[in-house]
Formats: sequence, C-alpha cells, structure tokens
Amino acid sequence: MVSQDEKYMWMALKLARRGIGSVEPNPAVGAVIVKANQIIGRGWHKRFGGPHAEINALEDCKTLGVGPRGAAMYVTLEPCSHYGKTGPCTQAIIEDGLAKVIVATVDPSEHAKGKGIEQLRNAGIEVQTGICQTEARLLNAPFIKYAATGKCWVTLKWAQSIDGKVAWVHKGDERQWISGEQSRKDVHKLRRRAGGISVGVNTVIADDPLLTARPSKGKKLARIVLDNNLRLPFDCNLIKTAKKRPLLIYTSESAVQVNPEIAAKITKKGAEVLAYPDTEGRSSLQFLLDELSKSGIGHLLVEGGPKVLTSFLREQLADEIVVYIAPKILGAQGSIDITGPMAELAQAVGLQYVDIECFGDDVRLTGLTGKALSDISVSL
Repeated sequence: MVSQDEKYMWMALKLARRGIGSVEPNPAVGAVIVKANQIIGRGWHKRFGGPHAEINALEDCKTLGVGPRGAAMYVTLEPCSHYGKTGPCTQAIIEDGLAKVIVATVDPSEHAKGKGIEQLRNAGIEVQTGICQTEARLLNAPFIKYAATGKCWVTLKWAQSIDGKVAWVHKGDERQWISGEQSRKDVHKLRRRAGGISVGVNTVIADDPLLTARPSKGKKLARIVLDNNLRLPFDCNLIKTAKKRPLLIYTSESAVQVNPEIAAKITKKGAEVLAYPDTEGRSSLQFLLDELSKSGIGHLLVEGGPKVLTSFLREQLADEIVVYIAPKILGAQGSIDITGPMAELAQAVGLQYVDIECFGDDVRLTGLTGKALSDISVSL
C-alpha cells in the first residue's frame, strides 16, 4: 500500500521529469507543497540557470493565494544551500516558514552532501529523507554518478531492425532511416540530456552528421570523433562547423606523429585534437572518459557503429543502453548485423530497471548496467 508521503513524492518525481532535456547538466527536480492534506504549490526546475523547483513551488503558492507557512514540502533532491546561478533554496524555505521538508535523496555534490538538510534542521524545520530514494536516483543517474564519483555517465544508443541490422544498404545518395520519425525526435531529447556525443570516424564518412540536438534549446554539445588514424574528411559537416560548435578529434599519438600536418590542419579548422598514449596497460577509451570527466562532461552519449559500441561494452564502460527497435526485417538489405561484432563479448551484458516505450511503430528499450547501479548506490 502506498503511503501519503510516497504519493506526494511520486507527484514531485512526475513534475521533475518535465525538466529532462532542458536543465542539464543540472539535475531534474520536482517539488510539491502540502498543507492540511491539500496541495497548495507545485514546481519543477524548468531550464538551466532558471529558478529551482522549490522556488517555483513556493511561487505557485502565491498564485493560489495560500501561504506556505506551516506546510510540508516534498522535493526529489536535497535543497541547495549555496549561491550559484540562483540563490539558496534553503533560505527561501526557511523564510517562508515551512514546518517540514521531505527529501527523496541527498545531493552528493561537493557543495551539498547534506549541508542543505543540516541548514534546514538548524532552523527548526523537520527533515525526513529516503522517500522514493531509488526512483529519485534513477531519475538523475548521470548527475548522481558524476557528482559522487567525478566520472562521466556513458549511454550507448543505436537503432536496429527486428533481425538485428543497424543500417540500410545505401542506394546512391538516398538516406534511409531504420527508425521512425518519433524515435528520431526522441534521440534529440537524449542528446539534450548529454554533455557530449561520440561517434566513430566510419559513421562520419558514411553519414556526414552534424551531431547536434534539435531544437538545441541553447545547448552546444561537445562532439567527439573516434579517429585512430586521422581519416576525418576535411569537407565534412563537423569540420565545417568546428568554429561554431565544440569538436574533439580523438586519435593516437602515433597518428599525430606520422601525420602532424593533418593534426595541425584540423586544429586550424577550429577543432581540438586529443591523442592517447600508445602504451599498453591502459584502455584508450578509459583515457578518453577520464579526460572528458576532467573537462566537466558528466554524460557522454555514444552513437557509434557496432565496433565502437562493442568496444565500450567489452571494457564494461557502459552505464546505460538505449535501443530503438523498428518493425522491419531487412535481410540482405541490411548492411551491418549488430550481433556480429557483439559476438566477441566474453559474457552477456545484463540490464536492470528495464523500461520499454513505444514511439510510433518503434519500440525503445532502455536499461542500466550493474556497474552503473553500483556507482549511483542503487540495489540490483
């Protein structure tokens, strides 16, 4: 049986989801204010840099004409107690006289870690934590992992037919999509959640993508191309837009040493070249993730082909898998079989907290790896 506290926190979680794709790299947060068993205020974090959920919920009380003094607030993440792009939410809660704050999960960020909860308690406000904690951590898994470990969250995404093909055989210059329009629209929402998007150079050569989120909502993704031998075409869309949107070419030190003029030309075009050391004992992909994490990218979306995807899976670097399955059987029309490269995996990759949703005729399957759940302190 669902308790009253759980019921209101579920409402707050539902509100928080409205901010996904608009607030990143901040977390999506929702808040509900209750007084005399009546909801008097609702709010969520709507956009990056804008008022937080708690502030919006308190403002909503004023819209309804009901004072929040003596009320209880249900909020999906510990209220902030520091000055950032906005003022501290704890101060607003204290000034408006709330009697109780129910928090789903503590914010593991260095500037938080219970400081907001402590400040509220020191002001005489009752604070309860842990209601719907798992759901709250799963909602903001990339943020929670980066804040707690300093390591970026890795989402692998691909689209495939029922028989496991990930691309059509090209017919001239005509581009053919496996997934439908609604699925492709959802992919752009995934991109808006991420701080960076990565593909292999073969994808660039075959498809000449821009790797942007549309609509961008003001966000500029870091675009990363895995290019061990510096084969990136200089007339591709990524190079053409390198001075407008961040572009990182990830290659080997040996490739730069053999082709210094190509590396210099890439840099002159506005892109950055990052070379991994040609030494045994350290994964080049792990090196990349470490460098991205240091630069502040807390969520990497990998949209590469099967070889790139398999590399992340083989090295157990994936946190989340997102697969769009289209109701098509391509047979000989399909150019790449996803099961081929993935047959190299030493063991099966199990997923937890699997979610299945339909987008038109397509099915999207999303799941988290055991490694990811460990990093965000969620039980299997």
